[in-house]
Amino acid sequence: MGEAKTHVLRLRVYYEDTDAAGIVYYANYFKFAERGRTEMLRSAGLEQSLILKKTGLRFLVRNCSIEYLSSARLDDVIEVHTKILGIRAASMIVMQIIGRLGNTLASIKSRIACVDTHGSPKRLPPELETSLRPYLTYGQGAR
Repeated sequence: MGEAKTHVLRLRVYYEDTDAAGIVYYANYFKFAERGRTEMLRSAGLEQSLILKKTGLRFLVRNCSIEYLSSARLDDVIEVHTKILGIRAASMIVMQIIGRLGNTLASIKSRIACVDTHGSPKRLPPELETSLRPYLTYGQGAR
């Protein structure tokens, strides 16, 4: 089996992303990560609004941890690198590296749960898991 794909989303840091000193406000790294995960899903042929409409399922962040290493600043071009570390019955572990010019600014590890409209965990449908598999780092995943 080949190496897992990493989805890369390029973003520019805008004034609205920064504090008075022109440094990205810490909570905005979570927004960048959300955009990266959403675009990874799109690149796998999975649009969240269509998944909800067809299956009644959606993804939500169950937990996450972030490590800040350096700051992004106004007008920087940053990249959000997204890959999946493991897929379980009703969730996946996603690793994201936010960087600039090859240097890591922050790393975020999240458990993304698959839930129904009431928020109850639901098994990830096989067709969704199949679509996500190219981004799975360890090939078979952690069931």
